[in-house]
Order: sequence, then structure tokens, then C-alpha cells
Amino acid sequence: MDMRTPLGKVRGLGSAKEGTDHFWRQRLTAVANVPLFIFFIIFLLVYAGAPYAEVVHALSNPFVAVIIGLMLISGLVHMRLGMQVVIEDYVHREIIKIVLLMLNTFFTIIMAGLCLFAILKIAFVG
Repeated sequence: MDMRTPLGKVRGLGSAKEGTDHFWRQRLTAVANVPLFIFFIIFLLVYAGAPYAEVVHALSNPFVAVIIGLMLISGLVHMRLGMQVVIEDYVHREIIKIVLLMLNTFFTIIMAGLCLFAILKIAFVG
């Protein structure tokens, strides 16, 4: 039984076979973000107002650096997936949609690179 509308059949529109994968990746990153962001918030509360050297020393701990790095990666991937849904749902001109989806991916990669560089620099030099 074909569930597509006649207009969908004519246009060739149908399942791209990626919706479930996207759905689960977004849910997985959301679940991963909970403990990672709780750790990050606690870290911020503990070191709020602490001297710079003390914060750098805390961030140079391998466990803390890895958890903060994982939080950044998970948060950025979750952000990219969410923005992708918004762009696909609300931008109707195809060329603009493609450009925005590319910019969304590039922005995520650039932010991940810069943030991870900062964490690694503090972890290994600080």
C-alpha cells in the first residue's frame, strides 16, 4: 500500500530513509548532554570567581578536559541537528536552504575546532 499523495507521486517526493537516523542522533545527543552539561554547570559554580591560575589548573586535569570536550562536541552536534530541522522546515527556497545547511555545518565545525583547540591548549600547556 502506497501512502504517498498523488502530488507526491508525481513530484517523486517520499521518504529519504534518513528521518529515523536523524531522530535518534538528536535524541542520543540530548541524553548525552544531560550529565555533561550538569558537570559543566557544577564546574562553573565551583570555580566562579576563582583566580585564573586555579581555573586553568582545574581545566588541565585530563578528566575535566575530556568531559568538557565531550560536552562541546555533543552540544554542537545537537545544535547542528536542531538547526538543520529548523532550516529544512521553514526555508522554502531550495538554493537558500542548501546554503544555510552548508553554513550550519561549517559553523559547527569551526566552533568545534576553536573550542577543542582552547581546551587542548589549556590541558597540555596550562
